[in-house]
Amino acid sequence: SSFINEFTNGMQHQNYNLPRSMVAPPHLFPSYCLCACCFFQFEGKTSFGMSVFNLSNAIMGSGILGLSYAMANTGIILFLVLLTSIAVLSLYSVHLLLRSAGVVGIRAYEQLGKRAFGHPGKILAAVVITMHNIGAMSSYLFIVKYELPLVIQAFLGLQHSSGEWFLNGNYLIIIVSVFIILPLALMRRLGYLGYTSGFSLTCMVFFLISVSSLNAVDCVWAFLISVTLVIFQTAYTVPILAFAFVCHPEVLPIYTELRNPTKRRMQAIANVSILGMFVMYLLTAIFGYLTFYLNTEAELLHTYSKVDPLDRLILCVRLAVLVAVTLTVPVVLFPIRRALLQLLFPDKPFHWLRHISIALCLLFIANLLVIFVPNIRDIFGIIGATSAPSLIFILPGLFYIRIVSTEPMKSRPKIQAACFTALGFIFMSMSLTFITLDWVYGENRSGGGH
Repeated sequence: SSFINEFTNGMQHQNYNLPRSMVAPPHLFPSYCLCACCFFQFEGKTSFGMSVFNLSNAIMGSGILGLSYAMANTGIILFLVLLTSIAVLSLYSVHLLLRSAGVVGIRAYEQLGKRAFGHPGKILAAVVITMHNIGAMSSYLFIVKYELPLVIQAFLGLQHSSGEWFLNGNYLIIIVSVFIILPLALMRRLGYLGYTSGFSLTCMVFFLISVSSLNAVDCVWAFLISVTLVIFQTAYTVPILAFAFVCHPEVLPIYTELRNPTKRRMQAIANVSILGMFVMYLLTAIFGYLTFYLNTEAELLHTYSKVDPLDRLILCVRLAVLVAVTLTVPVVLFPIRRALLQLLFPDKPFHWLRHISIALCLLFIANLLVIFVPNIRDIFGIIGATSAPSLIFILPGLFYIRIVSTEPMKSRPKIQAACFTALGFIFMSMSLTFITLDWVYGENRSGGGH
């Protein structure tokens, strides 16, 4: 295929410095690699800026609303250390992922799993991506379910819900899913969503500015106290932070559609996106936490709504967050659909019926989860403790160890990747243990959510 030829001719120009003799000719590539290439046979046309918008939008979602709650559990100093560590580790993880993809010329997460561990690896990668992104979609729709009725109620000037259907969150998320999310999710390429991702990021910047301006006078006094406090209720803190930086399922799809794709160019996109989200996360968490201190709830907007539900600024902030998280759902749906297509129809060309059917099924499942799972902390905690370590630590490290055969196992990069993978298993075990203990012995779980 043209992709294989382009890859073969351009390997030594993409920061790998491999001699042509080390690059396998097209007829020696495995069949699954050829399938992956056929799947991405179109030429990438997405610009650097649009790719940054899409990746940043994939990183930033409803996780930003849980960071003030995480800071309330740790204090500012420990939170800053944890947030910085997760951001740096996420960047290193993207580097391992791109290195593995570049060595074998595969830009599909599931195909990397197959290249590393055979068909079980392909299934594992697809399952982890599906589990994580369905959890992400559900958490975004959770915001719509609880905030949209309040916004409509405020617009109508009602102090209390009068029971009409348009104030019922379950009906509203179905309407939003069908008339806003589904049309965007039916786009054939992820690059087309760059404009909506840019608008989504603009809404969240407005959210950040508004949060920083609310009750800012009290922040100085609260900061002096909070620096000396470390609260040891950390069961959900680390999973929430890890969930906030997971963008790995979207990295390879964005890389595939990137104009002039190189490892260095894609790594620069990841660096800009993660750095920008790090700054936004830190400022939002600090101002949200210092406004409410220990009364901060798991979902920040719900905390603000208790102050004055009809306040115009709070109403505008709610509306901006609703628009932002709604426009993020199609971005995280794309990797799930691609994983399912690679798993169920690996040799089939693009077909609109499959494209549309999978999107409908995924939105249906996400809506069911949102309607029947009562607490947003359950989604953040469980998904963050299981799929986030897999996507950030475990799978990229294992892929690098298994795929990059030009380096010996005792080389420093391989040892670092092995330690990185082990850190993922430790992180997963600790997080699940904390959450289980909190469920068994915790007495105030219901106070942190809806």
